[in-house]
Amino acid sequence: MEQQPRAIITGASSGVGLHATNALVKRGWFVIMACRNLEKAQNAAKSLNIDPKSYAIAHIDLSSLASVRQFVEQFHQDYSDRRLNSLVCNAAVYMPLLKAPLRSADGYELSVATNHLGHFLLCNLLLDDLKNSDPKRLVILGTVTANSKELGGKIPIPAPADLGNLEGLALGFKEPIAMIDGKKFKPGKAYKDSKLCNMITVRELHRRYHEATGIVFSSLYPGCVADTPLFRYSYPLFQKVFPWFQKNITGGYVSQELAGERVAQVVADPQFNQSGVHWSWGNRQKAGRESFIQELSEQASDDQKAEKLWNLSAQLVGL
Repeated sequence: MEQQPRAIITGASSGVGLHATNALVKRGWFVIMACRNLEKAQNAAKSLNIDPKSYAIAHIDLSSLASVRQFVEQFHQDYSDRRLNSLVCNAAVYMPLLKAPLRSADGYELSVATNHLGHFLLCNLLLDDLKNSDPKRLVILGTVTANSKELGGKIPIPAPADLGNLEGLALGFKEPIAMIDGKKFKPGKAYKDSKLCNMITVRELHRRYHEATGIVFSSLYPGCVADTPLFRYSYPLFQKVFPWFQKNITGGYVSQELAGERVAQVVADPQFNQSGVHWSWGNRQKAGRESFIQELSEQASDDQKAEKLWNLSAQLVGL
């Protein structure tokens, strides 16, 4: 009997992660919903009538390296075969109104700690499980605002994504340092920088491990999900106006359901089996749009910077 493919999706209690869970379950997958709030995840799964036999919920707080390690230990206890066909790094925090940085349990600026360092550790701890499974894909969500090859990445508000020479990471990234480039704290830029790290990490994973393991590593931007809970820390007016603007002015709006479907495509569909690439959908708002491989910025494509980011991140997470 053919085994049911198994995926882990972080941040699956709402938004794109929740709808990606639903889309994969409809494809016959079993999904481990890795979330901070277990009750919220359970209620969300029930709200979409996701088959309860096709998902499990497990606790993870990606801002805590101890929690990430505990999650992996629990996964190995609960699934003795350690089979993992896909890891989807979807969870993210975005807090653009902060005046001063928040810190993770480990002392790092919170958005980079959650979006990049927590996922970086999780990927590394689960590589062997992916390597020994078949099929096997690792997917990380990126964003247009961190890719200067696209219009959304050129917008200088509050500042474009820029990792500098990783001075902040090299100095340990703890108080008073809150930015990867070591400069003044800008919360919106911290988010963009963390997502740039996500896309760089995919390329470096590919370079280091694809040939030896056969794991397909890819990132994607599924479109502007303007009403996602990612924006819950933005101004209330922005939360109302931004979806309207994307729907009626730019035409860039993508529903949570469609974005989740696109994540599921990259995880499971045969045409997305190319490793080391970043997927996009061009004029993204309509279902049925053809996917394509999006060119990334010079920073995201810089192999020397990628290796340095990898080594410094490994030190910060204790690998």
